[in-house]
Amino acid sequence: MEDEGAYARAGGRLPGDPVPDPGLGDDPQPLSFPAPPPRRRTGYGRTFVHALPVLLIVIAILYDIFTPRYFTAGPLYTAAPLVAAPLYSRRGTALTGVAVVAAVIGLQLGKGVIHYVDSLTELITIATVAVLAVLVNGMVRRSSERLVSVREIAEAAQRAVLPQPAERIAGFEIAVCYEAAQADAFIGGDLYAVQDSARGVRLIVGDVRGKGMGAVAAVAVVIGAFREAAEQEATLEAVAQRLERALAREGTRRDGLDAFEGFTTAVLAELPHGDGTVRIVNRGHPPPLLLYADGTLGPLPARESALPLGMGELGVWPDRAEEVAFPGGATLLLYTDGLTEARDVKGEFYDPQRRLAGRVFRHPATLLDILAEDVRRHSGGGMADDMALLAVRRPRRGDHDHCHEP
Repeated sequence: MEDEGAYARAGGRLPGDPVPDPGLGDDPQPLSFPAPPPRRRTGYGRTFVHALPVLLIVIAILYDIFTPRYFTAGPLYTAAPLVAAPLYSRRGTALTGVAVVAAVIGLQLGKGVIHYVDSLTELITIATVAVLAVLVNGMVRRSSERLVSVREIAEAAQRAVLPQPAERIAGFEIAVCYEAAQADAFIGGDLYAVQDSARGVRLIVGDVRGKGMGAVAAVAVVIGAFREAAEQEATLEAVAQRLERALAREGTRRDGLDAFEGFTTAVLAELPHGDGTVRIVNRGHPPPLLLYADGTLGPLPARESALPLGMGELGVWPDRAEEVAFPGGATLLLYTDGLTEARDVKGEFYDPQRRLAGRVFRHPATLLDILAEDVRRHSGGGMADDMALLAVRRPRRGDHDHCHEP
């Protein structure tokens, strides 16, 4: 592909395109990115904290050696096992306590003050703190084990509700990415699903109103209804209506505000087998983007506005799927508003059209890896909302099968 090679040699830009951001490039590889400075500082800080108990003991010993008898390093000795308690294993914490007590006894014997009342009181205090540190370590370990169990359950829930699709379905290359805004959260109100059917590969990306377990339950309802409808319904419009009815039934089982205002924005897409087109139904969701093989990019906004799923009681408008060309080498990107609502320190929203214009990505997983990293840099790691991304690439004729290695 001579044009594509020239395009890449030109830096991946078309005439008039903005200067590329250093965070993105022509088919960049995530593993080649240098680690950001904050992560390196965090690594150094963690190493220092883990070595802190030993440093405290060494400093305390030196202090006792080079100061007069009536000076004491007791606070440093007591601090060492307390710092070790949340960092070390139970054995490591106990060894730290033993080392502290042994150091104090040795220094007191060397100075000949172990028989003094104040020295004996200091020794008893330090030994008591060392024992308490071992007890604290046990409590921390039990809390950590419970946290690990909760994380494993959350991961299992995510895999059950939002399973990872195959990298290749019916000839299309597919990748997904889910970024939770809340630290240590794995799943929220964003959703995606891919289902092959007799009428083509059908996709959905959506965002359920609300947070917490109520939103997760609604996600499960939408995903379950979509998979069944994608297999059975003849048209994409019928799939959307099936989801509308499923959410209406779910709404009758909810209490309070959600019973009246629960809804889901969603984009549904259909990729017919052997046809270079894509059909889209948009129910109040951000429009998908179509990235072409030459680096150009175009949004696919809905020509007619439609209400989100679950708001059918406010009015009835027939769904109309819109069909556009989906040529070989192009990538369809569906996303939730967590992408476009990510702000930088100046309060500016992330603009995927501007950031991706003129870029070429040879695999959808590469696109999502780089896009997610760029959003994290843009927002400083503090995203305001969850973000779900789904990318589908139609290979060109002559493309060789390949696997993306994240």
